[in-house]
Amino acid sequence: MGKLISAKEKFSKQTALSIYRELVTPRLIEEKMLNLLRQNKISKWFSGIGQEAISVGTAKAAEPGDYLLPMHRNLGVFTTRGVPYYPLFCQLFGKADGFTGGRDRSFHFGTTNYNIFGMISHLAATMPVADGIALARKLTGQQSVAISFCGDGGTSEGDFHEALNLAGVWELPVIFMIENNGYGLSTPVSEQYACDHLVDRAAGYGLEGMRIDGNDYFEVYDSVKKARRLALSGQPVLIEAKTFRMRGHEEASGTFYVDDEEFEKWKPKDPVFRFEEWLKNESYLETDDSLESIKKSVQERFEPDLVRALEAAPPDFDEQTERDRAGLVRDSGIKSRKRSDRSSEKRLIDVVRMAQLQAFDEDESFLLMGQDVAEYGGVFKVSEGFLKRYGHDRIRNTPIIESGAIGAAIGLAVEGFKPVVEIQFADFITCGFNQIVNNMAKGRYRWMPNLNITIRAPHGAGVGAGPFHSQSPEHWFMSLPGVRILIPSGVTDAQHMLYSALYDPNPVLFFEHKKLYRSIREVTPDDCHFIDLDNARVVRTGQHATIITYGLGVHWALDAAEMYEKKGVDLEILDLRTLAPIDWNSIRESVQKTNRVLLLEEAPEVMGPMSEIAAGISERCFQFLDAPVVRCSSIHTPIPFSRELEEGYLANYRLGEKLDQLLAF
Repeated sequence: MGKLISAKEKFSKQTALSIYRELVTPRLIEEKMLNLLRQNKISKWFSGIGQEAISVGTAKAAEPGDYLLPMHRNLGVFTTRGVPYYPLFCQLFGKADGFTGGRDRSFHFGTTNYNIFGMISHLAATMPVADGIALARKLTGQQSVAISFCGDGGTSEGDFHEALNLAGVWELPVIFMIENNGYGLSTPVSEQYACDHLVDRAAGYGLEGMRIDGNDYFEVYDSVKKARRLALSGQPVLIEAKTFRMRGHEEASGTFYVDDEEFEKWKPKDPVFRFEEWLKNESYLETDDSLESIKKSVQERFEPDLVRALEAAPPDFDEQTERDRAGLVRDSGIKSRKRSDRSSEKRLIDVVRMAQLQAFDEDESFLLMGQDVAEYGGVFKVSEGFLKRYGHDRIRNTPIIESGAIGAAIGLAVEGFKPVVEIQFADFITCGFNQIVNNMAKGRYRWMPNLNITIRAPHGAGVGAGPFHSQSPEHWFMSLPGVRILIPSGVTDAQHMLYSALYDPNPVLFFEHKKLYRSIREVTPDDCHFIDLDNARVVRTGQHATIITYGLGVHWALDAAEMYEKKGVDLEILDLRTLAPIDWNSIRESVQKTNRVLLLEEAPEVMGPMSEIAAGISERCFQFLDAPVVRCSSIHTPIPFSRELEEGYLANYRLGEKLDQLLAF
């Protein structure tokens, strides 16, 4: 790789003084913020005083095209990257002109203009995102890296381990920077991990490890430069930067749990003080007042924007604006395609394959990630043959890391890719819950661009697979604004819904019923086209009552309708198809027509999707009802393995009883 010249050897006086300005800028801003906190002009502050060398040294060593993923104490990343002061201060003050418009606090923001991806409170959650960004850069041939920060506390989180493992397996151009300041909130590192040094973990994941003095600007700079060269060569790096937090986790928590001797020990290691001493030793300061003169010039540069931000307007609450910002992108830009004149009989699993094949053929920004999706073709063989057709870059086996895979998908989507994540069984989506709920779903509401991510998840019972491979978890996500939830019941719908979902600019959870994969057939066109993903579909018209359902429930309802037709009862069946957003117009029209409604769901009876539908009908359609709304659900137990027990568990077991109850009222 060639010899790296130490920063100390090559910095001129002019460069050294410029670095000092960068190093002292976050310190001076923080001192202002602490004063404002005491004056109750800001509500909270996470201090990075004493840790500036890590943020500034890393940002200076990085190239402009490198992505930085900072945490609480990395103000120096933003100032060194040149993020404009006014919107930065507005963000810190929760003002309308901040990057999130007052929708998220302090450093919970990012800006793609400056290649910064913002943190969330759930520690280590952005580390898998760094993997996705790094993969995107690798696939597009860019000579840039992703640098993800975390504290010592975050290294105990699962996402830390999943991110390091994935980076090592995929040989990604990524650097993980641990700011080890000795404490979580108050928990010392002696109670956090048993190894001597956190960097010792690097070898286990195939990463290069570096343990450095995080309070020495030059060591940070040199180490990141070296790490960057390694990462670009296919060797991801874990850096443990030893430092000390001079103030509390946040100001309200104080530092009473830290011995006074510890502060005395670290005072002479303060990175600003050490740099000042170096400047003096190198005779870079012309007068005794040079340092104060530099500090004054730095303050004069940011203070006008700080004052302006303090006086800036707070955000105005407008309900529709907030709903629109948090909700789905309505103008997707998806245009209708001409249908093929040819058609053939297909199974549901065939069209799930077909929709992906067509999209992947059309657009190279699609890639598939998941367990066993490459050579093996997925446990249901949906992606069989994909590897040969598209290669390892686009069809990627992942380790068993649902959270890591979804986090990486977020990073890829930020970089313009259209990642598809296959969850092997929908039950395992719980392991990626945090990434979906707190990172992906809130992204556009906070600051992110549109995230074109499709998460495919085979769900449902009826195949005797027991309590960990048979659940219907779709209702767990219905409360999330900004995520589309689709569940096709038939082959034609699955074909065109999935194809449309793949191009949709919103995150999509696409649930496919395992029991329907190979048990139903339809004649469908031999190519896919775009359809409206917001609308329910009337599967069967009727006049005496409406069954509202989705997925496998549609087939239960059709069987029931055929049986009740012999009794002179004409049932209408409305297939929701989408649980988010809910098509209330179609629901209202059907209820107004038949005046009786049964809500049929495979999910358990407590807080299943139909709980929300029932509440909505009560609010919107009460005047049309001739009978109480009746729900027919699976019972409130885990799903049993035994076929006999599973049959009794499922909603279909009591559908006739519930229909009779509705019709008899």
